[in-house]
Amino acid sequence: MPKSTLLRPGGPGLDRAPLLGSLAELLHAWLPRQRWFAGKGRTITELTVLSATELHPGCLHLLVRAGHGTPGGHGPGANQPDDCYQLLLGVRDVLPPRLAGALIGRADEGPLAGLMVYDALQDPEAAGLLLERLRHPGTAGPLRFERDARVPVPGGLCPRLLDAEQSNTSVVYGDAFILKVFRRVQPGVNPDLEVPEALARQGCTRVTAPAAWFRTSRPGPATLGVLQPYLRGAADGWALAVDSLGSERDFSAEAFQLGRATAEVHLSLASAFPLQTPARRHNRRLAEAMTERLHATARAVPALLPYVPGLQSAYDALALLDTARPAQRVHGDLHLGQVLRAGRRWYVIDFEGEPARPLAERRRAQSPARDVAGMLRSFDYAARSGRPWRPEWAQQCREAYCAGYAAEARWDPRQEPEVLRAYETDRAVYEVLYEARHRPEWLPVPMAALTRLAETRLNPPRQ
Repeated sequence: MPKSTLLRPGGPGLDRAPLLGSLAELLHAWLPRQRWFAGKGRTITELTVLSATELHPGCLHLLVRAGHGTPGGHGPGANQPDDCYQLLLGVRDVLPPRLAGALIGRADEGPLAGLMVYDALQDPEAAGLLLERLRHPGTAGPLRFERDARVPVPGGLCPRLLDAEQSNTSVVYGDAFILKVFRRVQPGVNPDLEVPEALARQGCTRVTAPAAWFRTSRPGPATLGVLQPYLRGAADGWALAVDSLGSERDFSAEAFQLGRATAEVHLSLASAFPLQTPARRHNRRLAEAMTERLHATARAVPALLPYVPGLQSAYDALALLDTARPAQRVHGDLHLGQVLRAGRRWYVIDFEGEPARPLAERRRAQSPARDVAGMLRSFDYAARSGRPWRPEWAQQCREAYCAGYAAEARWDPRQEPEVLRAYETDRAVYEVLYEARHRPEWLPVPMAALTRLAETRLNPPRQ
């Protein structure tokens, strides 16, 4: 660690402009390589340090805005939305070999000149001190650390960084708690804090309640991270499904119970948050929004263009419906990677929603069919993860999942095929854009689904 502190803990901190002078060149190169960087394919045209706080000597907490275009400009890089990222940076005179993989680079100028800068979340010492901040509520500059005093969080838990693909960064402490640090920060309350907290108050046992969390007040109120109990020994639904496929084992019983668990969460959400009666023309406006996303995605991924007319028919069928069930809070990004099985029980995790969508949209009341469609798409992904493709496995899981959902919710999503097809199409369109930007080798999976959905024809809805 450097011999002296770089910022005054809890104080106004170092002037952000000189700090950026030390970090700009390093971050321009490092940020685009990170799995959680949202601006894939877009050039960083400007970096701004929005806040800087020293959590402890040699560890800086930063909120950095990455600009991707010039307002009023023209061309593909113009008027792209800026993104705000949360960074925890360590600075040392010499980086020990065990932290070589965390290195961002050596600063050449500014207040950090000559120091090695690295990702502090990969440093067990820094991660442990972050847990201590959460165990002892208080403030540090614009940061506020809070906790549920009813949940004991012991000290000295050994931190372990998870290396799974995700849009955030998670640290497990002693196999007892898991801290999710939100990398892309948007103003407002993150649903991954708001929803599990509300479900726990409802007595829903399909989620783990937040034990501690931290927020910022600058540049605006936002959630930065959430600590929750860690389900030791649990396996995620994706791993279980792929294992079932590899061993040629039926997964229908698990899919049925997963459908019941999803319905339980939806029923609790309907009690925890206000329901919204759909306004007139609700389905038409929903179909228009889906159509807009379809055409925007087709412009970005031209391979989608030949299927647009067939996919549009799904949205046209939805627009013709003159009734809709009440809208409610939902998970928003439900798939096999967002559920865990501990023993014989399913748990639902990660209520953040689709990170690429605005926070206000993710907190909006929606149809529970959106979550159902997300899980149906996930069964298709699992079925195509190996060779040969197993469409019959996916279909069995889809049917069992919907049956389990209906058994608990007393509503069968299959009874509203127009709604389910529209949401499944919208989800697959989202997947096409995501895969094209982040995992092009997976692009054939949603493209195959859209081929099927474009050819699907339903009986005209009753007027």
